[in-house]
Amino acid sequence: MASKSFYITTPIYYPSAKLHIGHAYCTTIADAMARFKRLAGYDVFFLTGSDEHGQKIQQAAEKEGVTPIEYVNKIVAGFQALWKRLHISNDDFLRTSEPRHHRVVQEFFRRAKAKGDVYKGEYTGLYCTPCESYWTELQLDENGCCPDCHRPVQQVSEEAYFFKLSNYADRLLKHIEENPDFIQPVSRRNEMISFIKQGLDDLCISRTSFDWGIPVPDDEKHVIYVWFDALTNYVTAAGFFDDPEKFKKFWPADVHLVGKEIVRFHSIIWPAILMSLDLPLPKQIYGHGWLIVDGDKMSKSKGNVVDPNLLIDEFGADAIRYFLLREIALGQDGNFSRDALIGRINADLANDLGNLLHRTLNMIAKFQDGVIEAATTKNETDDALIGDAWEMVSGYEAGMEKMAISPVIRRLWTFIGRANKYIDETAPWALAKDPTKKAELATVMYNLAESLRVISILISPFMPETAPKIWAQLGMTKDFASVRLDDVKNGWGGLPAGQHIGEAEPLFPRIETEKEETPAKPEKTKTAPKQEKKTETAESGVITIDEFKRTELRVAEVTAAERVPKTDKLMKLTLTLGDETREVVSGIADTYTAEELVGKHVILVANLKPAKLRGIVSHGMVLAASDGEKLRLIETDMPAGSVVR
Repeated sequence: MASKSFYITTPIYYPSAKLHIGHAYCTTIADAMARFKRLAGYDVFFLTGSDEHGQKIQQAAEKEGVTPIEYVNKIVAGFQALWKRLHISNDDFLRTSEPRHHRVVQEFFRRAKAKGDVYKGEYTGLYCTPCESYWTELQLDENGCCPDCHRPVQQVSEEAYFFKLSNYADRLLKHIEENPDFIQPVSRRNEMISFIKQGLDDLCISRTSFDWGIPVPDDEKHVIYVWFDALTNYVTAAGFFDDPEKFKKFWPADVHLVGKEIVRFHSIIWPAILMSLDLPLPKQIYGHGWLIVDGDKMSKSKGNVVDPNLLIDEFGADAIRYFLLREIALGQDGNFSRDALIGRINADLANDLGNLLHRTLNMIAKFQDGVIEAATTKNETDDALIGDAWEMVSGYEAGMEKMAISPVIRRLWTFIGRANKYIDETAPWALAKDPTKKAELATVMYNLAESLRVISILISPFMPETAPKIWAQLGMTKDFASVRLDDVKNGWGGLPAGQHIGEAEPLFPRIETEKEETPAKPEKTKTAPKQEKKTETAESGVITIDEFKRTELRVAEVTAAERVPKTDKLMKLTLTLGDETREVVSGIADTYTAEELVGKHVILVANLKPAKLRGIVSHGMVLAASDGEKLRLIETDMPAGSVVR
């Protein structure tokens, strides 16, 4: 029986002189999916690489006084080193400067031209060099700049070859509408449908004003447009010319994972090129969101670019991977901050996972001389733990197949919390004092160790360095690289009884943060007018910064809304903060309908004491401004869960 195959790609990255955490984000997502598919028994091909041609590369090289290939060689080496440090398991790294790729691009050009889809003409129009994109006047932003990067565009005029993109508009639209999963998430799909319906112009696919690129066959004063060149990498690496069997196995690609700013190239231009050559289209283009740093979009000019190498130096690769995958819902923009990262490391990795492993191994060492004994008893508490484990396992595979990585991790950590609770419920230290409870103690210790075995396997796509460490500390002798999802799905009890645990080592030491100095308390005196002070503050309306800091403001997304029966103004809102869901009652029903509230990102006072309104417990309050008698919600485009400072 032929093995199942899976082909996932990241975009091939432009060789920027400044590596940033956004590069790591996209590649880590793809790596997690590739590792999951291998765990599930698939034959996986995972591709990443570098997009090395174009005018902006040539200009950057000239500025530094080196050749373009010398310029990109140094930067590409930095990418490859970063992927190793992040434990990225790519099967190929394709550079568009490689001869194997030139051959495929030129063949694509020849075939499209032979079909009548390529013709020579004159291009006069607007061009954004940083984005390597052509634009019309109507597509520019309000300042007359590139709508993607918002930098100035140039008026260019030169002889060029064109691809008849307009010929494929109807066919593209039909394919997108008939295949709802082709472009994800839905918001990106809707954007592309709208873009196509506005009309597609033929695409300029060659340049003559520079020479750093792949020459046009039989007309070498032209170089092939960087996007026609770069997009073709996906079939080059899949063996289009060099390995027909490999190409048959892996093409069409299962997922092109790309940033939302380049979905248009991948879901319109690339499919049209493939249609021209009568090749199958990729199964899915998934546009992930951007990383926002401390509430602001990452930008070199703003000086808030985060270097992933420095983060790895300080916190380790698995902690960075965990944060990126856990914190950000795929498809949405996500906030990155150092404080949030440290919070996750301390709460999730040191407290939850680290403590579970530490407590379990210490008790096995202390109470059972380091030997994991067989479970021979069972009660309701044991059954509840095992039931929760299988509920988590059953949702794990389904969630990962949908690329719902963040919800899967959150559910997995709920089970880790459940296993910690099991320790408190069973009190092994008390069982160890009673000689008649030896069998019950052995069962508890076995269930905890088995929980950790299951956890180590399921976290491996996200934390590939930590997972085998847990495995080794449990004393497992099977090579972790050979472990598969079936080792979990085949049932509880995969941990061999009678084995001796390995050497216990801390996984994630808690990170101590600087604490603000507490002002010295004034000496109490009999005449201290405490009550007068409070009254004065209340009357003046002035509060201290410490009082304000007690208010926790978070961004929340409205996922559902309904009027509270028998009221004029009350609306019950269901809100998500990314990692939790709440119900809040708000007096906005005379301003908004339930339907128009869904999807809004609002500001929630998250640490307000719950209050009951018309029988509904309201967990917090949403902020609104008054306009006469009506209230208008304060909205933001920040992702759910973001902290308002």
